[in-house]
This record gives sequence, structure tokens and C-alpha cells, in this order.
Amino acid sequence: MEDGNSIPITDSPTKITDWAKYLCAGCFYVVLLSQKRGAMEEIVKLDSIAQYNAIRGVTTLHPLVSVVDLSKAQPMPVGKYHFGLYSIFLKEVKCGDLKYGRNLYDYQEGTLVFIAPGQVLGVEAKVKSFTPKGWSLVFHPEFIRGTSLGKRIQEYSFFSYHVSEALHLSDKERQLVLDCFAKIEYELEHAIDKHSKMLIAANIELFLNYCIRFYDRQFITRDNAHKGALERFERLLDDYFITDKPLADGLPAVGWCAAQLNLSPNYFGDLVKKETGISAQEYIQSKVIDIAKEKIFDSSKSVSEVAYELGFKYPQHFTRLFKQKVGLTPNEYRSSQSV
Repeated sequence: MEDGNSIPITDSPTKITDWAKYLCAGCFYVVLLSQKRGAMEEIVKLDSIAQYNAIRGVTTLHPLVSVVDLSKAQPMPVGKYHFGLYSIFLKEVKCGDLKYGRNLYDYQEGTLVFIAPGQVLGVEAKVKSFTPKGWSLVFHPEFIRGTSLGKRIQEYSFFSYHVSEALHLSDKERQLVLDCFAKIEYELEHAIDKHSKMLIAANIELFLNYCIRFYDRQFITRDNAHKGALERFERLLDDYFITDKPLADGLPAVGWCAAQLNLSPNYFGDLVKKETGISAQEYIQSKVIDIAKEKIFDSSKSVSEVAYELGFKYPQHFTRLFKQKVGLTPNEYRSSQSV
């Protein structure tokens, strides 16, 4: 919950006590981590391409970028890793189910998973071994400084999605991804010159732009599931505002709503935007204004009382939002409806 009008869309990805992405010989798992740091095993910091390549047993062709054919690489040793790198993994074999909390998710072949710097990956022991097949693209944040990609990297919100919200590719989409990886790999194998950074960054950006399109397709093809999420979102807000929670906890934050729906904040925000055309924050604000209009009809309550009941810490914040959305102040609206 947040005070006043503050409704953040994302939480810090470095909160490793919340969740982590688990990797096993090419398989991913998501598990809840202990809230007690003392109960957690040591986490290895993985901050350089050379370090990642050494673990994988492959040659470093560029100090800040790597493309790895996982069928020719060594599996990651058992343990937890705090990544300081942007990492994308394409899995091309069905290798089990994804686990998030107590829920299992079917992890089909042709799946892309995105990892942002600051997130934690782990490798689990005691699982059935197999030959991994797929690719990884890993690049250091320093590589994209001063590039078009560096300016836009925050737009690729799927780097903060849960693994349960991974991107599932069609055959044609998978081929486009492999083509992008092949072009990046070609540049890595080419002697580094004044064109290398621009060409590699441009191809990574092209790949990520394709992923935006693919996620748009996935939002559409999974329309029924998403409509169910929106219906649960609506019920969540209805249930919230008929209780005393607004008085105690304030306005519902986007991150809190996402957590109640078992979605990551970024995925949830993107889903609401795709389905309704407005942000999750704007959706919550619209719900607040609809409820406020009903409450304002009760002339026994002052505008300040209405504001507090809705979860606003300061009545002037409520008045400002109401005027912005309705075009009238709460008192003006009350007067107009009594005429």
C-alpha cells in the first residue's frame, strides 16, 4: 500500500528476498526465497562476460557480449547467482515444468526467458539430467551505454516479468530469434572494429523489438486468460473498497494488486494497458473516482471524510485528482448534482 496518490508500477528487481529464477541444466524454476538472509546460502556475484563464459566453458570473443550455444556449453554448477548482466535464454527442448511458489507452469520448447541485472538465478541439484538445447544471449549494461538501445532499455518491461510469464514462440518467431542471434554471433566472431558496437547493439535492439511484437501476439492469443485476470482485478478493487482497508492502508498500489493476482507488476501493467488502453494506475484511479461520485452524494459527509475513506492521506490530493478526472472539484460536483 502507498500513502496518498503514490501508486508505483514496479518494485526493485534487487529484492532477492522476494523471489528468484532457478536454472537447472537449461531448466528454469521460480521459488520463494527465505525472508531470513541468514538462512540463505551464499550467492555468487556474476558480473562479467568472461566469468559467465568461463563457467559455461566457452571462449570469450567480446568482453561485454556473449552468444552461447547451450548444446556445446557446460551446465551451470549448483548454486545461486546474482547476475549483473542482461541475459536472455532460448530453450528448445521441453524440460519439465516451471515452479512458482506452489504452482506449476508448463514449460514448452521454444520459450524465451529474460533476466535483468540484479535478479538472482539458481541451479538446483537432484534433477533428471539431459542434454540442454538452446541459446543464451548475455550482455553487460556498460555495452549499451550511449547507444539507442541504452536509451530504450527500460521500455523492454519483460525483463522484469516472472518466469511464469515467459514468451512462448511460434516456429516462425523462433526462426527470427535464431537469425538475430546468428547475426550477433557473426559480429562477435569478426575482428572488433569501429562498427562492431553499433552493429551488435542494433541487432540486440532489433531482437528485443521483435520480442515486443511477439508478446503483443501472446497477449492476444491468451485473451481468455487475460480477461479472467482483468475480471479478478475488478473484483479485487470492489472487495478492497467495501472494507476498511483504505482507511488503514491507503490506496491500493499497482504492485500490490499484481501480487494478489500472482503476476509480476510489469506484466500486469502491460496486460491492463493492452486490454483497456489505459495504465493499471489510471484504471485504479478511475475506480476511485466512480466510488467517490457515489460517496459525494451523502451530504452528511465532508469531502475530507470521503477522501480519507477512499484511502487518501491528504484531502487536497483527492480534490486534485477528482478535478483532473471530472473537470469539477468534489464540492462543485456535489452542487451540480443537487440542482
